[in-house]
Amino acid sequence: MNLNVTQQIIAAHLLEGDMIPGSDIALKIDQTLTQDATGTMAYLEFEAMGQPRVKTELSVAYIDHNTLQSGFENADDHRYLQTVCSKIGVYVSRPGNGICHQVHLERFGIPGKTLIGSDSHTPTGGGIGMLAFGAGGLDVAVAMGGGAYHIRMPRVIGVELIGALRPYVSAKDVILEILRRKTVKGGVGSVFEYFGPGVASLTVPERATITNMGAELGATTSVFPSDEVTRDFLNRQGRGKSWTELKAGKNAKYDEVLTVDLSELKPMAACPHSPDNVMTVDEVGKIPVQQVCIGSCTNSSFRDMMRVAYLLRGKTVSPGVSLTVSPGSRQVLQMLALNGALADIIGAGARVLECACGPCIGMGQSPCSGGVSLRTFNRNFEGRSGTADAQVYLVSPEVAAASAVNGYLTDPTTLDGAPIYDEPEQFLINDNMIDAPAPEGMPVKIERGPNIKPIPMGQAPGENVEGRVLIHVEDNITTDHIMPAGAKLLPYRSNVPKLSESCFTRCDPQFPQRAKEFGGGIIVGGENYGQGSSREHAALVPLYLGVKAVLVKSLARIHQANLVNAGIVPMVFTNAADYDGIEVGDELCVEGVRTALTTDGKVSVHNLTKGVRYEAKIEAGERQREILLAGGLLNYTRENA
Repeated sequence: MNLNVTQQIIAAHLLEGDMIPGSDIALKIDQTLTQDATGTMAYLEFEAMGQPRVKTELSVAYIDHNTLQSGFENADDHRYLQTVCSKIGVYVSRPGNGICHQVHLERFGIPGKTLIGSDSHTPTGGGIGMLAFGAGGLDVAVAMGGGAYHIRMPRVIGVELIGALRPYVSAKDVILEILRRKTVKGGVGSVFEYFGPGVASLTVPERATITNMGAELGATTSVFPSDEVTRDFLNRQGRGKSWTELKAGKNAKYDEVLTVDLSELKPMAACPHSPDNVMTVDEVGKIPVQQVCIGSCTNSSFRDMMRVAYLLRGKTVSPGVSLTVSPGSRQVLQMLALNGALADIIGAGARVLECACGPCIGMGQSPCSGGVSLRTFNRNFEGRSGTADAQVYLVSPEVAAASAVNGYLTDPTTLDGAPIYDEPEQFLINDNMIDAPAPEGMPVKIERGPNIKPIPMGQAPGENVEGRVLIHVEDNITTDHIMPAGAKLLPYRSNVPKLSESCFTRCDPQFPQRAKEFGGGIIVGGENYGQGSSREHAALVPLYLGVKAVLVKSLARIHQANLVNAGIVPMVFTNAADYDGIEVGDELCVEGVRTALTTDGKVSVHNLTKGVRYEAKIEAGERQREILLAGGLLNYTRENA
């Protein structure tokens, strides 16, 4: 076969459509994962579909986001997840067992399989040779019910890796270099597939770091081949029978090729406030640091932690620096405890947090006012840390550990020696915190707390969609802007009415009240609207507030799908310059919506306030137009059950 890895996996799972870039395709999904911040809604949606049992090969629910239990809300959601999953056939990874992507890589990922997860960093699975997609919770619910996953056939960008990383240069620097070149919009509509002689020099956890942060490119997903390195990793995890070789055909073609010489890379940093604002550590300079956070699904593997322990051994964290370390899984934490590395980390003065997402999603550890925080995470959007004026830099574990000791941003290649790390002969295997579901047919009572509220339902649009402009936002608005996360709001992820009080408040504190006063309306935005997290709450909460449509210059992939699933009409300007002529409060009438959904998607937007017209196009594939005509994916699924 002359197909690349991406094409091989798609061909093996193709249910509908042709493998022509940009065309609509439907894929069979083998595995799903959810996490608790998005999972509660996903399982409520699964229940609403009326399905008694999941139909995938494997579905796993992870409790790893909302683990700070300062009230009853999170604990109630966890109880709901544990009981509903037991009933419908889903495995549950309990709180403390680890971050979904790290645990899935260790215990469940299988080369050549398809995976979708209600978390935008699900492409982590590409590090083990899976085709893994981040998606909205409703798309995951449909897949759990046996439905196909619908996307547009992606382009495949080949990333040729040559050479090998020098000491103290890491996989994080590889993906930061690609972000520097391609930006947060450079991967839209594409899969990044890694090949070349340099691939063999990277371990599976290193590959997973790269595929994890590929989400920040706006990419559909990222994938590595499954080779002897993959086989070795699975053997050490006691899962050698899951290995399958997967490599690009001899004459495989790519739509574009980038070449990265690993030996030429230097330690990098993504500067505030975007993952693509990348410079070398040397270029940034020795800026003072107040906080260092090591962990997240990007850099919390056993390999990462061992390199950190090496750099901290016998040292003390600099005065004025708060260092936190979050191991990615209980497996990692136990192994660190057994081999003495945890003692090195604690002895240096690090604060060891539980095996959960923690500071990455704003769940605690907010920096001081105006503070510089170095984080080994994947996102540094403004305010995401919980401190509005914090200066967050994304760096490798090696840069983070060296900087924590010195008190300023440090290039670790200037240090003596090199981190010593050998893969363990056998990873510690203990799955006693993963609960199997009840046997099919066994009675299970589903427990629902008072914080769980009904799902907002979309309505089929009329021929014309009218509304006032509720907000006018700039380029690169993230789902964190639309529906913030953090310790104060995450407990309400199953309570849309409560969440609505905070919708868009980072951009405009008056938005929720204005939406109520206007009786809903239309959102106007710039380029790459909705980038970032897969959280469907960034569509469901606006739906609850009466948002009928969004009119923007361009849309991020997952958010566009979530808008369609919610029944909100996503539109893009034909002439981007028209964006400048619209103001908050303008009365817009989108004419010919239902006709457009059955023809070419083109609509005329009449600004009744200013007496001008704009041309736009509904951004939706053929099936998505049918979903919009039905008023959202839940309605569509019921009609076509």
